[in-house]
Amino acid sequence: MDLKNKVIISCAVTGSIHTPTMSPHLPITASEISDNAIGAAEAGAAIIHLHARNPETGEPDQSLEAYQPILGVIKQASDCVLNLTTGGAMTMTVEERAKPAIELKPEVASLNMGTMNFGLFPMLNRYKEFKFEWERKYLEGSRAGFFRNTFADMEYILTECANNNTRFEIECYDIGHLYTLSHLADRGLVKPPFFIQSVFGILGGIGNHPEDIMMMKRTADRLFGDDFQWSVLGAGRHQMRVASIAAAMGGNVRVGLEDSLWAGAGKLAENNAEQVRMVRQILEGQGLEIATPDEAREILNLKGGDQVGF
Repeated sequence: MDLKNKVIISCAVTGSIHTPTMSPHLPITASEISDNAIGAAEAGAAIIHLHARNPETGEPDQSLEAYQPILGVIKQASDCVLNLTTGGAMTMTVEERAKPAIELKPEVASLNMGTMNFGLFPMLNRYKEFKFEWERKYLEGSRAGFFRNTFADMEYILTECANNNTRFEIECYDIGHLYTLSHLADRGLVKPPFFIQSVFGILGGIGNHPEDIMMMKRTADRLFGDDFQWSVLGAGRHQMRVASIAAAMGGNVRVGLEDSLWAGAGKLAENNAEQVRMVRQILEGQGLEIATPDEAREILNLKGGDQVGF
C-alpha cells in the first residue's frame, strides 16, 4: 500500500477549552459528542480525539462513566481510531486526567510535553453573561493558573500506559517541547514512530506565523529524522490557514470544535463534520489523498481497534 501521499485528518470534537456559552453547537452530552464524532469520521477524519463533559453543565469530565457511553456508540458505528485525552482540563490532577487512557487502553492517547501558561481569560471579553456559573471562574482561572505537565506527570502517564500498547499523540506547544520528547525517547519511555501534534496559537505557546510553523517542523526533522509523523492544529480563526501551510509541507492536520468554533469569518461551525469537509477540500485541492482509519493505523503503527479496553 502506497501511503506517501496520504494525509491523516484528526478531529477533536469538544475538548475542554470552549464553554457552552460560546456556541450552541458545542457537543456536551454523550449523544452529541458521539454523533459529532461519527459525522466527522464519515466526512473523512481517520482519528477522533475525545474529551467527555458533564451532560448537565458542559464541564470537562474525565470519569469512566462519562466516556463509556460515548465510546460504545462510536465503536458500533465507525472504525475510526479513537484517541483519548490525558490533558483533561487544567483544573484536574494528573491521576484524574490519565484514568480513561489507563483503564480503557485506547489505540491513541494525547500526551502534553510541558507545563505552560494556557491563557483562556481573553475570551472573557467576548461575553457579558454565561449560561453556567463555572464558565467565568474556569476562564478567569487561566490568568493566575497554569497547565501542569511536569516530568513526573509525563512519566506517570507513560509508565501507567506502558503495558497497554497505546501510542501517543505528542502535543507540542513550543520548540522546547520537542526537546522534552527527545529526552523521554532517549530514556526509552516513549518509542518511535512518534506522532507529533504541533499546536499553534494558544496564548502561552508558540504563535501561528508561517515562520513558527516552519521552525517547528525543522526542529522536529533535526531531532527525529524519519522517526515521526507530523500533524498540526491552529487555534481559533487561524485553524484552516495553519492546516493549509502545514499540508503543503507534508504534514497531517487536526480540526474540530476543541480547537476552533468557526467555519469562516463570523460563522460558527454547526458541527465537527463541517470543519472536516473544509480541511478536506484544502487537502484535495493540493492533490493530496485522505487516509482511511486503517491507513492511519498502518502509518502510525497502531495496535488496532480490536485490542482496546472498550
